[in-house]
Amino acid sequence: MIPESANAPASGKSLMLVDASSYLYRAFHAMPPLTNSRGQPTGAVYGVVNMLRKLLADYHPEYVALVFDAKGKTFRDDLYAAYKAHRPAMPDELSVQIPPLHAIIHAMGLPLLAVEGVEADDVIGTLARQAAAQGMRVLICTGDKDLAQLVNERITLINTMTNTVLDPQGVIDKFGIPPARIIDYLALVGDSVDNVPGVAKVGPSTAVKWLKQYGSLDAIIEHASEIGGKVGENLRAALPQLPVSRALLTVKCDVPLKLKPSDLRPRAPDTAALRELYKELEFKNWLKEIESVKSEALGVGGAAAPVRGEEGGVRSNTSHPTPHSSPAVDLPSPEIITTPTQLEEWAGKLEQAEWLCFDLATNNFDYMHAEIVGLAFAVIEKDAALRTAYLPLAHDYAGAPAQLERDAVLQRLRAFLENSARPKLGHDLKFAMHVLANHDTHLAGAAFDTMLESYVLDSTATRHDLDSLAQKYLDGRAHPLEAIAGKGARALSFNEIAVEQAGACAAEQAGLVWRLHQTLWPKVRALPKLEHILRAIEMPLIEVLMHMERTGVRVDAEQLRRQSGELAARMQDIEQQAHREAGQPFNLGSPLQIQEILYDKLGLPVLQKTPKGQPSTAEPVLQELALDYPLPRLILEHRALSKLKSTYTDRLPEQINPATGRVHTCYHQAVTATGRLSSSDPNLQNIPIRSAEGRRIRQAFIAAPGYKILAADYSQIELRIMAHLSGDTRLLNAFGQAEDIHKITAAEVFGVPRERVTPDQRRAAKVINFGLIYGMSSFGLARQLGTDRASAQDYVDRYFARYPGVKAYMDDSRAKARKQGYVETVLGRRLYVPNINDRNAQRRQYAERTAINAPMQGTAADIIKLAMLRVHAWLHESGIDANMIMQVHDELVFEVAAEAVDSATAAIRAHMIGAASLSVPLVVDIGVGNNWDEAH
Repeated sequence: MIPESANAPASGKSLMLVDASSYLYRAFHAMPPLTNSRGQPTGAVYGVVNMLRKLLADYHPEYVALVFDAKGKTFRDDLYAAYKAHRPAMPDELSVQIPPLHAIIHAMGLPLLAVEGVEADDVIGTLARQAAAQGMRVLICTGDKDLAQLVNERITLINTMTNTVLDPQGVIDKFGIPPARIIDYLALVGDSVDNVPGVAKVGPSTAVKWLKQYGSLDAIIEHASEIGGKVGENLRAALPQLPVSRALLTVKCDVPLKLKPSDLRPRAPDTAALRELYKELEFKNWLKEIESVKSEALGVGGAAAPVRGEEGGVRSNTSHPTPHSSPAVDLPSPEIITTPTQLEEWAGKLEQAEWLCFDLATNNFDYMHAEIVGLAFAVIEKDAALRTAYLPLAHDYAGAPAQLERDAVLQRLRAFLENSARPKLGHDLKFAMHVLANHDTHLAGAAFDTMLESYVLDSTATRHDLDSLAQKYLDGRAHPLEAIAGKGARALSFNEIAVEQAGACAAEQAGLVWRLHQTLWPKVRALPKLEHILRAIEMPLIEVLMHMERTGVRVDAEQLRRQSGELAARMQDIEQQAHREAGQPFNLGSPLQIQEILYDKLGLPVLQKTPKGQPSTAEPVLQELALDYPLPRLILEHRALSKLKSTYTDRLPEQINPATGRVHTCYHQAVTATGRLSSSDPNLQNIPIRSAEGRRIRQAFIAAPGYKILAADYSQIELRIMAHLSGDTRLLNAFGQAEDIHKITAAEVFGVPRERVTPDQRRAAKVINFGLIYGMSSFGLARQLGTDRASAQDYVDRYFARYPGVKAYMDDSRAKARKQGYVETVLGRRLYVPNINDRNAQRRQYAERTAINAPMQGTAADIIKLAMLRVHAWLHESGIDANMIMQVHDELVFEVAAEAVDSATAAIRAHMIGAASLSVPLVVDIGVGNNWDEAH
């Protein structure tokens, strides 16, 4: 029978989806070149039908579909012209076998699908998600690794060639990452079969390492500047292409289909048609099988009838691996609250309990629009027993039971929820605050957040979601929501899920949060510095971020649309210039076509090769070629404009909330390894500032009428932190006397009086100052300065001779990291360096650079968070007409009433400077304007 995950609820329905196109090619290449007596090729037909007969005999699915690729282009060809460009055309001896194969499948009574405009994978993904959402167990028969992205507790892959089964744990065992990260993994490594470019020199091990370190492709892109070495350069070169690669490799799970899973029940086989087909193709054994059985029932496709076991299920005669997963955490069954009496009883429990642990069930995950569907509670009663309950409020599916009225319930609980003296415990309480605010309820008393407890303990952990933490700390896992709701476009909203199932899921979440807190809090409390960071920084920051997110920032959509049109025109002009330089049209987004033009046609020098031995078209290579040749320069310019257009000028107008006229980002506290905040949807922290086009994008971030944008930026904060950490006398004196640190360094390194330092020397010194604190090698410095390695090494030696405290700090940081496995910020935040003692030199060197830089980045993160807390408190207490609307690295951005700008400037500067006390003064630069760019 179809393998069933240990955690999946038993179901009498199963759906088998066969990736028939992959089976077809596999059979064609695996089978000998069989022909019938008339010379008609038959090997692929025989191979596919043989595999199919065995599958049906082994698994006996109630529903089944064979899915083929349709003829013609798909939407992916529109996304990327070079998609599958180097795939050879289907051989004639294979194409002629498709009609008879389809005829046999139809005669076997099996549903066959081929949908134009999409690939077989997309049809499979859509049906799989639909079936899983309906409670079916799904088995996808394929050898295609791309489909691992579909795996969940109800969807399993099987590769009959290797007899392996992939459930969620199987995907982790095989790839090193969960199914949810497979798309990101594929985008990084690329797909040579389909001509989808990845990142040069990034194979499976590097992709997995990055995903474990940063959590997702978006996070990797966000932190691309932090990744060193050649592979980091390759990553940055691939940034314009990565979103396209990810889109190409993402299985589309919302294909409009005429058939739904319940329509895919096999029909009785047409034995007369099968007899004629087997006779024509000369499949003599199968023909004898039909002839001998004659009118007897054959089962699906002529396979032997299934044998029923004692347990009443359908048993297979063939043994197959059984998927496994982590056991569920043992938690009490919840009480479902549906009457006023129950509500009053539980309200009393909540009001008497020392702690309230709760979880919100919502109809979506957009914090500005999400509405409460139900509330889950977990409390410890006087007998020390854990009790859980679920209060359904807005389940509206057909046949849903009567529920208490949501507004009345919230009115009853509001005083308790808004009471800061009653401590609350949750996981990602910021989201809960937002959703309650959507219902005019201000959550107060947020005392502990298990997501942040985990993050403070170890920020380098790959994920801090509830399921990952349950597996890590409780030796179990939560039952995934996808098991009852499905995933993708066809997933059920929580309000569409049966109350009993929804209640079990939501109450389990609340119970898990309590159990996790019982495990994590003692670990945090045992380290006083980390306890202080959690209590004094991360927990109070939740409300600050929530206020910033709800306020949002105004964006001039019309200006962005105009800029988009201008960028498109410039890109078209550059494309025409590139075509003239190449002597022919080509796709500037295709690495393969660029490679052919640059190296095969134009004969440009090959500076570097890919791991597969092909001439590289990575950005660093093109940058070097651009020094001498015009075409690489045009390609690079086109790439840069394309990224600006797709990421910002096209996308930002779409992200404006129509109700507020503003963009509302989401700030993440538990993503980066250093403690810095990150943002998404949209990511406001990567908007470029150095180019004219990037500055124009910032010009679209505008103040409301009667207001100004105020930008307050810590000046050279990481260099100041370096001076504090290293205690180097020269650095301390320079910052203490408010001198130009880059000019001083230029004088020291180049051996000239300060008054004779040239602008070029100062720029070079700036590269040295910042490069060395980021662990830049003499080789990297040479490339940055455009000099030879010996000269760069001489600059490094001079720098350390003039600043011996810096050298001592770096050596000490590496030594501490090797000994204890972590380094610390000034406030004591621990930053683990897992590869510091790795035998692989490249990984070890990267870890050493991290050991040097992480304390500076982490301290800067701590300082700006403290500044945000101080400024937020001042804004609240002063009643001044101003809001903090963005945090971008070392900068805070405000929207301030025009008449309050002067007083706000003075107060904001004072609070930011007073956020920390270092051995050197903090300096805050403040600018004011009608838009973000003007404020710089």
